Amino acid sequence: MISLLFIGFYIYVSDYSRSDETALEAFSYGTELVQNHKDIIVFEASNGGLLDTALIFYPGGKVEYSAYSPLLKQLANEGITCVLVKMPFNLAVFDVNAANAVYSKMPEIKNWYLAGHSLGGAMASSYLENNSGKITGLILLGAYPINKAAVPTLAIYGSEDLGLDKTKLETTANKLEIEGGNHAQFGNYGKQKGDGKASITREQQQRIAVKAIVLFIKAEKQ
Repeated sequence: MISLLFIGFYIYVSDYSRSDETALEAFSYGTELVQNHKDIIVFEASNGGLLDTALIFYPGGKVEYSAYSPLLKQLANEGITCVLVKMPFNLAVFDVNAANAVYSKMPEIKNWYLAGHSLGGAMASSYLENNSGKITGLILLGAYPINKAAVPTLAIYGSEDLGLDKTKLETTANKLEIEGGNHAQFGNYGKQKGDGKASITREQQQRIAVKAIVLFIKAEKQ
């Protein structure tokens, strides 16, 4: 019986969304946080960026973490250092506290933002329940907070996202609906089952999201 459970679990986690070629190219611009530690990749801010501020990103469920490289590379180009963490079995639920492995490696960062897509956003919200003192702000992409966050929160979602229960964002004051966007286009991993059809491109959706995130972070620093 136990062996059947293991086989079923292996089949389940082996069926995940892979990064596309654009994501893999963008991923090559990242650097390992420490030598031989490929589970944590840093996209360093361009010159003139916020030197004391960085964002940690939790990937969506059953999505290859490198799929979010284009989004994070764009944020880095806008002056926000981004740290991408790989989750066990591509499921953030297995390492809700992944952010804790980052702080001591980057002592120059004083203001940490935590972001996540879909399940990654939910687990980022869960992390704040016991770690709100470590985080300056929370950013949710295609996700809603699963508890009352003690930090400023920005929720961004697509109007065509059919998987997100938008009623659970009613108490989130700071939110942005991207007209024509859907659930999957925050990452570069193709289409997602059950998602709505986007009427804007992936590039357009990500540009809008990046602009909103940068404005949110800069507003909190003022």
